[in-house]
Amino acid sequence: MTTDRNINESCTRRTSAASASVCGVICGLIALCVVVLPGCVERTLTINTTPDGALVYLNDEEAGRAPVSKNFLWYGNYDIVIRKEGYKTLKTSANVRAPWYQVPPIDFFSECLVPLTLRDNHYLEFELEPIEPPTPDELVKRAEQFKERTVYGEK
Repeated sequence: MTTDRNINESCTRRTSAASASVCGVICGLIALCVVVLPGCVERTLTINTTPDGALVYLNDEEAGRAPVSKNFLWYGNYDIVIRKEGYKTLKTSANVRAPWYQVPPIDFFSECLVPLTLRDNHYLEFELEPIEPPTPDELVKRAEQFKERTVYGEK
């Protein structure tokens, strides 16, 4: 009877030691995958204008001529200024919203654990209004108003 008991205890110790080593190997492989296969999210904001070729500023930094694509790091509001000769300057803002996989705490898994590169592309389109040249009568009226302000001061 004691021999059977010793054999059972011996088998139990070997089984628990084997399962502990298997668990350790699995945990090690998971840790290795987390380090070697990190995920990545590429965020791109593309701005297009009608007509093409307008100069685009994002948050007071020149982004380039439309159509322009820029990588960005954060979601939220962006101040946008668009200029083109012969067109009215457009000053606006746009809210770039995060997709579901970039909402905390889900973003930890999409950024760190998913071994793929996720691409998050946002597109903004703007139409510029042409400047209408003033009539000769409007020019004369504005010149008279300017003369009044400079000679006699603000009214």
